[in-house]
Amino acid sequence: MFNIGDKIVYPMHGAGTIDAIEEKDILGEKQSYYILKMPGEVKVMIPTAKAEEVGVRNIIDKSSAEKVFSVLEKDETAMDKNWNKRYRDNMEKMKSGDIYEIADVVRNLSFKQKEKGLSTGEKKMLNNAKQILVSELVLAEHATQDEVERLVENKINTSFNTYRAEGVAQDSIVKKFIPFDSDDATNL
Repeated sequence: MFNIGDKIVYPMHGAGTIDAIEEKDILGEKQSYYILKMPGEVKVMIPTAKAEEVGVRNIIDKSSAEKVFSVLEKDETAMDKNWNKRYRDNMEKMKSGDIYEIADVVRNLSFKQKEKGLSTGEKKMLNNAKQILVSELVLAEHATQDEVERLVENKINTSFNTYRAEGVAQDSIVKKFIPFDSDDATNL
């Protein structure tokens, strides 16, 4: 049970604050609803009886937010090469509502976007995942959306430069200037 003023996460939508708990008559059925105020003045109604079932949870605390940032600082995790399978896997992570899984999706898709671009569907997924991630971190860190967005981008850029940018540059240099395969090397 949540109370007015609680900061909660609604999977696939993001984090917000419970503005009210109201009883509504919808299609002749009276139900109690959490009225969740989301960023951008959006309001969402969540049936109180189904809140836990749909994965509503309290936002993370400040120490958990630090762990989220550490996820963004790591190298990408293995993703399927098949676009369809990768999309489904990432969608499952997002539906879980787990902030660490969402951070993993944001980092992985950001890396892929920097390396070779994303399809329209994956671009949309990345934007949605970032919005969900940022909305929760704003509340956990007591920061502005702009501050959190910059911090997330900085963590991803630093991570990409650490784990990918150098490797990409070295790979291309090696292929340009040493054009032989391992069989040729043993014959030297």
